[in-house]
Amino acid sequence: MSRIDPTARVEDGAQIGEGTEIGAYCVVGLNVKIGRNCRLISHVMVMGHTSIGDDCVISPFAALGGAPQDLSYRGEPTRLEIGSGCTIREGATMNVGTVKGGGLTQVGDRGYFMNNSHVGHDCKVGNDVIFATSATLGGHCEIGDFVYIGGLSAVHQMTRIGPQVMVGGVCGVRGDIIPFGLANGQYAVLEGLNIIGMRRRKFTRERLAIVRAFYQKLFHGPGVFAERLAAAQGLASEDPAIADILAFIEGGKHRPLCLPAGDNSRH
Repeated sequence: MSRIDPTARVEDGAQIGEGTEIGAYCVVGLNVKIGRNCRLISHVMVMGHTSIGDDCVISPFAALGGAPQDLSYRGEPTRLEIGSGCTIREGATMNVGTVKGGGLTQVGDRGYFMNNSHVGHDCKVGNDVIFATSATLGGHCEIGDFVYIGGLSAVHQMTRIGPQVMVGGVCGVRGDIIPFGLANGQYAVLEGLNIIGMRRRKFTRERLAIVRAFYQKLFHGPGVFAERLAAAQGLASEDPAIADILAFIEGGKHRPLCLPAGDNSRH
């Protein structure tokens, strides 16, 4: 059975899963659904139309399901969905979506969100991500699986970050970052591939060599970027990671591509 501290306020209508603990002075709204074996340590606020998966641990002063920070919002019953196995540390915030953005903010499984990190409205965040202290997403961002965002870094609204990307600390991310990319700098630039992360995902030495060679041709070869991109299309069959990178670039809509320092060309 669930265990609810007598000082907590759980509104009628809220659904609390088996084995979940609601700690001291937590507030859980009537449209909230919390899965099994979660732990809200204390002073946690869960509001709005929010669902939380199983086995999550949420630390004091986290605020989940608050209204989007968007002037168009008029109180519509938009949603926040958080997956299973997430750790949400002190002061982290996640907002529900907006009608114009599809009405849903979505966070995957096994995310680790450090203190004061923020997921803005209508974001789509993948599995196994790590947001360091005060890492921040503007609205409508798309974040792939196994992404690490360093402390005090901020991602501009409508930006995409591909799977297995590492973003350094104190970065302003204004452009889409390719899958497997390593981005750093006050205004983030592409510094290479996230080789450590790729090794952790079991890339062999041979695969790393193939993807590195492709990266060099695409971002540091002769000519302007558009020409290099066109020439690289035939390399998609050499490795699934190359195909993923090319598809990601092709799918860009709202933001420019994050490129290496000194390359101001755009696709």
